[in-house]
Amino acid sequence: MRGIRSLNNLSKRCYAAARRNEALTEPLPGCKPPASAPLPPQNVQVSKLPNGLVIASLENYSPLSSVGVFVKAGSRYETMENQGITHVLRLAGNLTNKSSSGFKICRSVEALGGSLSVTSSRETMVYSAECLRDHLDSLLEHLVNMTSAQDFRPWEVADLTPRVKIDKALAEQCPQIGVIEKLHEAAYKNALSNSLYCPDYMVGQISSDQLQSFVEENFITGRMALVGLGVKHSVLRQVGEGLLSTRSGAGAPVAKAVYRGGELRMQNNNDLVNALVTSEGGVSGSAEANAFSVLQRILGAGPHVKRGSNITSKLSQGIAKATTQPFDATAFNASYSDSGLFGVYTIAQADSAGEVIKAAIAQVQGVAEGNVSDADITRAKNQVKTEYLMSIESSESLLEEIGAQVLTTASYQLPDAVLQAVDGVTRDDVVKAAKKFVDGKKTMAASGHLINTPFVDEV
Repeated sequence: MRGIRSLNNLSKRCYAAARRNEALTEPLPGCKPPASAPLPPQNVQVSKLPNGLVIASLENYSPLSSVGVFVKAGSRYETMENQGITHVLRLAGNLTNKSSSGFKICRSVEALGGSLSVTSSRETMVYSAECLRDHLDSLLEHLVNMTSAQDFRPWEVADLTPRVKIDKALAEQCPQIGVIEKLHEAAYKNALSNSLYCPDYMVGQISSDQLQSFVEENFITGRMALVGLGVKHSVLRQVGEGLLSTRSGAGAPVAKAVYRGGELRMQNNNDLVNALVTSEGGVSGSAEANAFSVLQRILGAGPHVKRGSNITSKLSQGIAKATTQPFDATAFNASYSDSGLFGVYTIAQADSAGEVIKAAIAQVQGVAEGNVSDADITRAKNQVKTEYLMSIESSESLLEEIGAQVLTTASYQLPDAVLQAVDGVTRDDVVKAAKKFVDGKKTMAASGHLINTPFVDEV
C-alpha cells in the first residue's frame, strides 16, 4: 500500500463555480447592501495657534491613525561645539522622559499595537506614531512627552555610544551615502555642510546637558508642526494648546546656507568609482525647483521598471556611446529651504571613470544648448507627476509631504496645485536650469580607486 500522497503533491488547481444565467455584478437575491451613507470626503485642514505651533490634519476615516511632530532641528542647526548631536538625539527618542521610563514606553506601545519612530534630515526631525484610532489618545501622550518632556540621563546617553558606532559603520559600508555626505561638506560653508552622522571625534562626547540645551533651543512651538492622518482636527488642536505649549516662542534666526563649491576625494582600493558632480540647484517649493525636477527625469532618475535599463535616459544613451564598460548614471537633485544641489551621479570601473563622468556632463551641456524635444519634456513631466501621486498613496509619505509643507509655509498645496505647477514648466525653464548647472561653480565628491577620475576643475 502506497498510502496517502503528500499534501505538497496534491493538485493546486481550484476553480470557482460560475452562477448560470446571473450577472456577476449584481448582488445575490435576498442580500441587501448596507444602508449607511457614504462618508463625505475631507480636505487637509491647517491652522496656526497663537503660540506659533502649526496644526494640520486629514480625516480619511481610516481605522489606523498616524501622527507626526515635525521640528526644525536637523543637522543644519548644529554648531561646532555639538557636531553630531542630532544623530544622538535621533537614537535617544525612546529614552526615559519626565513622565515615563524607557521600559514603560516600550511596553505601553507594544500593548497598544502601535509604533513610535524618529527620523531626521538636514533640516527637520520627525517624531511619528501609528496605532489604531481607538488607542490614539494613549499613544499621543507618549509622542508629546518624547518631544516636550525629555530628561536625558547621563548613563542612558552613554549607553547610546555603541549604537552610534554601529550606525556610522553601516553608513560607511555604503559608498553612495559617503559620497553624498562629502558632497554637502564640500558644497557649503555652514549649515547644510553638517553631516547626518556623528563625526568620529565626537562619538561618546555628546553629554546629556548638551542634548537638553539643544532641545530647549530648538524644540519650541514656533519651529514645530503637529500633523495627523485619520484624526480629527479638534483633537490635534487640543493637544497643541495643552501638552505641546510648554515651550513657546519663535526661536533664534536661522543662519542661511552659503554655497561655495569645492571637492573632496576618498581614495581607496574599490574598483568601482562613485562620483557626484553638482552645481547649486533650486530652493524647495520654487518654480526653479520644478524645472530641475523635470530636467532630472529627462537626464534619467533611475529605471522605472524593476531591473530595467532606463532606455529613455539621456545619460544612459550618451554614456553608452562613449564607453563599452559597464556603468550606472543618474541625475541628482536635492532641494532645501534656502538652497539646492543638482548634478550627475556616476558609478563606473576605475579605468573608465573619467570617460563616464565627462560623457554624463556632456549630456547636460546638450540640454543647455537646447537639444531637448517637446516629447522629452512631456514625458519627464508625466514621470514627475506620476511619482508624486504614487508617493502620496502611502500614509507615511503623505504625512511627510503635509508636514514638510506646513512646517515651511504654514499652508498646504493640494495635489491639483502641485500638478498644475509641474505642467507650467516650459522648455525654456528646463534649458535655463541646465545652463545654471553648466555655468555654475561645481562641487565634486568621489570615492574609489581614483587613478583615472578627473578633478573638479577638469570636468
